[in-house]
Amino acid sequence: MSEVHVLDHPLISDKLSRMRRVDTKPQDFRILLKEISLLMGYEVTRDFATKTVEIETPICKGNFPMLKEDFFTIVPILRAGLGMVDGLLELMPFAHVGHIGLYRDEETHKPVEYYCKMPTGVENSQVIVVDPMLATGGSAADTITSMKRHGCTKIRLMNLVAAPEGIATVQEAHPDIDIYVAAVDEKLNENAYIVPGLGDAGDRIFGTK
Repeated sequence: MSEVHVLDHPLISDKLSRMRRVDTKPQDFRILLKEISLLMGYEVTRDFATKTVEIETPICKGNFPMLKEDFFTIVPILRAGLGMVDGLLELMPFAHVGHIGLYRDEETHKPVEYYCKMPTGVENSQVIVVDPMLATGGSAADTITSMKRHGCTKIRLMNLVAAPEGIATVQEAHPDIDIYVAAVDEKLNENAYIVPGLGDAGDRIFGTK
């Protein structure tokens, strides 16, 4: 079974609490989300493999660690996942960005894919799928399925807030995929929103209703 990593660093927790406030404005919400994404990125990438490379410093030559792989892809689930891209790109400016679009059917609450665009050779990439909310888990599970259809074998899921139901859905569908979150909340309500959550992340990022 996959592991759930709760990244409850004090700075992450503080920023998440500020995002939860109902009166946090979209501008502040976006800034906090970018900052959290960067901070979470340190932990999500902590065990990336390194190799030893000979480098000449201004003083002498030496052997030093560098990333073993050079192909990384951030895959935001549209549209809320876009809010997490800038923070990760600040951490990894060399990363590619793929996009996948899913919307939730109002009646069934199941995801429907309407867009998918990935970089050439993504099957050889280390992939980080990002979405602020892991609610029912349907969108995340379907996105991971799509990435596997593209041939990807190195996939991680990064969310801000998760419901236990969403975690269970992803783990059942993809027991090989680790999940990284800032917080695991109480439950889903009758409308499939996370409780206490922070509302609709997409609307709060972009100031829509």
